[in-house]
Formats: sequence, structure tokens, C-alpha cells
Amino acid sequence: MTASTNGSARRLRVAFVGKGGSGKSAIAGTFARLLARAGHTVLAIDSDPMPGLAYSVGVTLTDLGIPEDAVVERAEGEEGPRFRLRPDLSVAEAVDAYATRGPDGVRFLQFTKVGGALTGQMRSQQAFLQIVHDLPDDRWSIVGDLPGGTRQPFYGWGRYADTYLVVVEPSAKGILSARRLARLARPGDEQGRVRVVLNKVRDGDDVDRVAARIGLPVVGVVPWDEELAEAERQGRPPVDDAPDSPAVGAVASLLATLTEGR
Repeated sequence: MTASTNGSARRLRVAFVGKGGSGKSAIAGTFARLLARAGHTVLAIDSDPMPGLAYSVGVTLTDLGIPEDAVVERAEGEEGPRFRLRPDLSVAEAVDAYATRGPDGVRFLQFTKVGGALTGQMRSQQAFLQIVHDLPDDRWSIVGDLPGGTRQPFYGWGRYADTYLVVVEPSAKGILSARRLARLARPGDEQGRVRVVLNKVRDGDDVDRVAARIGLPVVGVVPWDEELAEAERQGRPPVDDAPDSPAVGAVASLLATLTEGR
């Protein structure tokens, strides 16, 4: 993990991944808010075009993206993606201009605007990728919510991350999905960057069972929590609606585990 400092706090760059419905957005949003409260300058990145992380962070505008006037098409004969940020607009300036400010000072950047013309979405998506690939390493702690499933997480979308947290439900489907993600991650996992967060746990035996079947270390255990589930149903941040709930406390423990000894 990145060890340089931002004031008195050391930066983290974490990407949450898991199958749809695993609860990764709720955990990621809560993690981002608690990280900001711990003194970090936090950029929350949602790579999924369907809103999820925004609600868990507490951002009310969920249909956002990089505006078309911030993006230009490559010149004839120029190499690289078809679209990129304007030459006069740096990655840091783009974040300052287009990342929404949320509670606790968390900045929120979304993959693309949902709907609209396909070309407009492509412009926003390619500019978004340029930003997450080229973010300066001396400013933000980053919390990312990667698309659900196993196709995209380890193919560039989470390149900014030092640590990948696979959110797993203790079910047969959840374990199978996590095992597939683990296989994708292992070629680049020499430094143990891929770890498991077990979510919606009802049974103490789930931890050992899931760890044994996936083959990755479990660094966080979030219990089933009706208060968190109700916050999600209402589209509200768990850290605001249920600050004293067991699930929010478990995310705080996860943050402490990841920052311990850094």
C-alpha cells in the first residue's frame, strides 16, 4: 500500500469488488466516509454506470459523468484511445472540476452518465479511464467500487488500487464468484494485494469455511445487520442512518486493520 503521507494520515488506495448484491457498495461508501473522518483527502470512484456507491457515500446526484466539453477526439494519426481530456485540462484539474463534493469532504467521481447518446458515453468513459490511470499519487486516498461480476475488475478499471477487497457473501454462489475473482487476481498478487471481506455473516463458522474455500486471507467480517439493510433500502448512507450499528462498526475495524502498522 502507498506509504506517503497527507498531513498526519497515510494514503490508502483500495478497490472493492464482488458479485452484484454482495453489498460492496454499502461497505465501500461507509469505508470512504470513515476514511475521510480519519483525516484523509478521499476520492471515491464508482466504475459502475448503475448508481450504488453514490447513495452509500451520501451524494444525491447519481447521474453524473465527465462532460462532453472536457473531452476531445484524437487527431488524425495520433495514437491512443479515440477520446481524451482536453490538452489544457490535467487529471488533477479534471477531478477538482468534475468530482462532486459529498459529506465529510469526500469527492465522488462516476464512470459515466447513464443514458444519452452512445458516443457521449464513450467520450465520458475514456476520459474517466484516463483519470483513474493517471491520478497523481501524492494527493488522494482512493476508495473504488468496481463493476459487479468477474470480467472487468482486474483489467484496468482498478489500476489505481494498491489493495483489492473482494466482498463475499457466505453462500455457494458468493464463494464461487469470489474464487473466480481470486484466480483472476493471483498472477499479479505477489505482494498479497487481494484480500477478502466477508459480508452478511450470521454464523461464526462462516469465516474459516469461506477462507478455506477461496484461499485468500479474510481481513474483515461484517455481520448481517438489519439497520444497514434498511439504510440501503432507503438509499441512505449507513454511516449516517445507522452509525452505531454492528456493520458500521465492522467497517471501522476493517479500516483500522488496513491502516495498522503503515
